[in-house]
Order: sequence, then structure tokens, then C-alpha cells
Amino acid sequence: MLRRRMIQMAGALLLLGVLAHSVAAMPPGPEVEVLIETTETVLGQGFAYPEGQARITAERITVPPGALLPPHLHPVPLFAYVLQGELIVDYGSEGEIVYQKGDALVEAIDWPHQGRSGGRGKLVLLAVYAGAEGVPNTVPAPLR
Repeated sequence: MLRRRMIQMAGALLLLGVLAHSVAAMPPGPEVEVLIETTETVLGQGFAYPEGQARITAERITVPPGALLPPHLHPVPLFAYVLQGELIVDYGSEGEIVYQKGDALVEAIDWPHQGRSGGRGKLVLLAVYAGAEGVPNTVPAPLR
């Protein structure tokens, strides 16, 4: 009985050694950093995807230093990530929010706002819209 246990333990140790060697020999896996995980927009709104044929649009938007964008709104969910510079967004009666390089956000839906490039350098954004065929990602709108 003792001999059998010793053989089982030796086998288990051998298996652990082989597994440890295999894991050590494997190249490192990808590093994953969650940029944002939320069920609300920057204004605390819940959101849902539009009905119809889904359409994902990804844009890299470059805005010159100090430039003011026209007032607009987004009828579809929009994830944005500030790649470079500073983004200042005026949400009218909801106030302003300043976003810096490395900030991630889910933009307000159906809420008029106006962005501008802050700071001295250009603003570069990654914008990913979770839209639908026939639904515009952005439409002009006066501030509230």
C-alpha cells in the first residue's frame, strides 16, 4: 500500500514538473487592459443598440489645436478613446467634461454637445460607433 502511494506521488510530481516546464517554455500571452466597461454614457444614460442591421464604424478623428467642432448629437452608442491631446466637451445644461490622452468614454446618446481641442497640440480620437444601417452616427443639433 505504501509502495503504491509512493509511486502515485512520484507520478504526480513528474506530471507537475512536465507541466511547469511546458508552461515556462510557452511564449507570454497577450496583455489585456480594459479601457472601459460600463452600462451608462458619460451623462449616466443607459443605452441600447439601434434596431436593424448592425453596423460598426471605427474612425480616427484628428482635430487641430483650438478647433471647435459644430454642435451635434449621436443617435447610436459611441465609444471614444483619446489617443492624443485634450478634448473638452460642452454638454449644455449638463456642463463641460475634459478628457485627456488615455481617457475612454461612452458618449451621450441623443444629447446635443460640442467638442473642442484643448491644449497646444492636436487632438486625436478613436471613435467606434455601434450603429445600424440607415441610422446616422452623428447629426447636427443645437446645444440645450
